Formats: sequence, C-alpha cells, structure tokens
Amino acid sequence: MSNPSHAARFRADLLPVLGAATALLATMAIAAALLALGGHSPGIAFGALVRGAFGSWHNFVSVTLVQTTPLLLTGLAVGLAFKARVWNIGAEGQLHAGALAGVAVAVSLPLSSSLLLLPATLLAAAAAGALWAAVPAAMKTRMGVGEVITTLLMNFVALFLAQFLVQGPLRESRGALPQTDAIPAGAELPVLIPGFRLHLGFLIGILIAVALWLYLSRTAGGFRIRAVGASPRAAEVSGRFRTGPVIWRAFLASGAIAGMAGWIQVSGITRRMYEGLSPGWGYTAIAVALLARLHPLAAVLTAIVFGALSAGGAAMQREAGVPDAWVRGIEALVILAVLAVDRGLQAFSDRTARGETRRRAQTGTASRLA
Repeated sequence: MSNPSHAARFRADLLPVLGAATALLATMAIAAALLALGGHSPGIAFGALVRGAFGSWHNFVSVTLVQTTPLLLTGLAVGLAFKARVWNIGAEGQLHAGALAGVAVAVSLPLSSSLLLLPATLLAAAAAGALWAAVPAAMKTRMGVGEVITTLLMNFVALFLAQFLVQGPLRESRGALPQTDAIPAGAELPVLIPGFRLHLGFLIGILIAVALWLYLSRTAGGFRIRAVGASPRAAEVSGRFRTGPVIWRAFLASGAIAGMAGWIQVSGITRRMYEGLSPGWGYTAIAVALLARLHPLAAVLTAIVFGALSAGGAAMQREAGVPDAWVRGIEALVILAVLAVDRGLQAFSDRTARGETRRRAQTGTASRLA
C-alpha cells in the first residue's frame, strides 16, 4: 500500500512540471493561431525557431547558451528574492548598475593580469548591484514601502544614469558613439570552447545555481529564507529569528547576482558598455524564475528555454519573415502564460492545503469522540 505522504509529495513535485508544460503548449497554440491570422505559416515559423536555437552545435553553443547566460543569472537573482517573498522587480536596474561599475573599475585600475582584474571587476559589479538593491530594502524594512514600486523605479534611475555616463564621463575617448572605451584584455572572460562564443560566465551561472540550491536546502540561512517566504508573520511570531535581516540578505544577494549578470555580459560579449545593453533580461527573469518554481537548478533549464526563444526569434525573422514585433509578442505570451499558470497552481495548492487541514481536523475530532 502506498504511503499517502509520498503520493502527496509526488503530486507536489509533478505539478510544477505540468504547469510549465501547460504554459509552453498554450503559448505555442496561441502563437500558431496568431501567426496564421497574420498570413505567416506556423510550421515554417516554428521550424525556423527550432533551427535557429538548436539547428546545429554552433547555434546551440554560440547563440542559445550565450543568450541563456544573462537570463540564468538574472533569473537566479529574482528567484532568490521571491523565495523570501521579496518582490524584487529591479533586476534590470541592478544589472545596469553592475555593468557600469565593472566597466569603471576595468578602465581605471592599472592592472593587466586577468587573475587580479577579473575578480576585482566581478566584485565591483556585485557590490554595485547589492547597493542598488539596498535602497528598496531599506525603504521596505525601515519605512514599510512596498518593494514592487521602489525596485521598478530604481530601474529607470539606473537606465538614465547609464545613459548619462555613456554620453558623458565614461564616453569613449574618440567621442564618436555613446559608449565606453573597450575594456582591457585582462578584464575579458575567456571562452569555454575555442571557436565558440560561449564564455566563462555561463559556467559561473551554473555554479551560482548549484550554490544557491545547496544554501537554500542545506543551511540554516536557507531555512530562514524559506520560512519567511512561506509565512513572514509566522516566522516573526515564532521568535526563532527576526525577519528583517533575512529580507536584507535576500535583497542584497539578489542585487549582487543581478549586478554580476550585467558585468558578465560586458566582459564576455560586448566588451564595452552602451545604451540598451539589455533588451529586458531583468523583466524576462521573472518568467524564468516563476517557470522554474523558484528552484535554482530548474532555472538553468527555463533560462535555456527563454534563451532558445531569443536565439530562434532572430531566425524566425530571417527565414519566415516574421516581424520583430511578432517575435517579441511571442516572448510576451510565454511570460503571460507562465504568470497565469503560476497563479493557478498557487490557488490549487492553497485549496489543497486547506482541504488537507480540514480533513485532519475532522479525523482528529472523530478519533476523540470514538
């Protein structure tokens, strides 16, 4: 006879997988209908998407996984914050803050060795991202201001600051374009496979995912984050720890990871900072985290899904003639489907938990009366 607790645990583990599959299938069905209505062949369009993302080893490694890297890092940043019920919508701004700090350190430090320059720039980026997250963290814990609004507003501050700096103090020495000078060779991340564009940043993202999984599942600090995320009031009333420091740690760590994402993109791919560095990775990261159900290891897979959408979208434009706006619309559909399914799963889980509580209460009452 099967153990009911094992069956319940299996259902709980299976639900997120079914939810993710449902979100992706629903998106494909809606996108196919819209493409057909717009006069495009869904078969040709989706075929181009698959070929662009997975059609060759080079496409997968040099395009899809390169697009995956910033999505993975920002997805981990958002997922960690959400795990503590800290709604950090500011990964986009923290990413830009980290990129700016990394570039500033790279072009100003008189270092040529990558053994010294790379760690220095990575630490600077992490510190800048954490600092950018510290403002909404302070406003939440000290003044009770909701972090959704403050983190969102900080995104615009970071974008305007980046625009000002690349057009002014950090503008390239020849002054031709609104961008910084190229970073020194010692600040560039090495490629993982010769002849391909995939760089060390992807491996850093994998290591951070594993580290977060171990931290959240095996340490006291991770237990506190999960406890606060499950019920902040219950965690506070328990008296075992204060929720304020937990919120601070989650906020700062989330900002630090997002800051590293910005610098890793510059160091590994663009080699300089410019306006429009991110096409919105910090916002897509929310869908990456939710589709993974806030699990760090699952975020690796969901980031690859969105990286494939980004890589394959360019192929859809080239081969199927699908306009860029349509490609962006398909990506937006995925995000909306993920949010809708996540909300539905949360409501289902809440109803199931309430039903289980009532059954236990009725069983206890019946046993006492017997």
